[in-house]
Amino acid sequence: MINAGELRSGTTVERNGQLWEVLSFEHVKMGRGTAVVRTRLRNITTGALTEETFRPEERFPRARIEKSDVQFLYRDGEHYVVMDTTTFDQFPLDEAQFAQAIRYVQESDHLYVLQYDDKVIGVELPIAVELEVAQTDPGFKGDTATGGSKPATLNTGLVVDVPLFVGVGDRVKIDTRTGKYLERVL
Repeated sequence: MINAGELRSGTTVERNGQLWEVLSFEHVKMGRGTAVVRTRLRNITTGALTEETFRPEERFPRARIEKSDVQFLYRDGEHYVVMDTTTFDQFPLDEAQFAQAIRYVQESDHLYVLQYDDKVIGVELPIAVELEVAQTDPGFKGDTATGGSKPATLNTGLVVDVPLFVGVGDRVKIDTRTGKYLERVL
């Protein structure tokens, strides 16, 4: 069990038979009243967002989410086939379980499968991934690192804003949490 006062970003709790991930939290002390905890929660199964306010002493069962390291192998129609890197077992994930991860992964990339009660509930990406620029407008002489940005389509189909000096064929590092360009990889 976990108290509402102990909730942190990334914590997963069970509430009303559903799994909820804490996206943000704020402890608020009212003038004369008692403190409250304002949270922004995401339903793991449906993806629905909600904002809730709790008393700090309210208790929730903490959900035990298991993480296993897997390697993305290939797409097979509606399914994405991954391989557990410790047991070498291969199993398919459907589009709902893979969610937005397909925009950031290529064949043979590593990611984590999240399981609750031996049921796959989703995937977790590494914080940053390296992808190749497939299409972008050409840079011109005089383009600098701080001179602006332009859209670039990466080899996974993801479109991000990159600096003007980045060209087709360059490898770039992308933050998977925000979807933004971090740096060019040499």
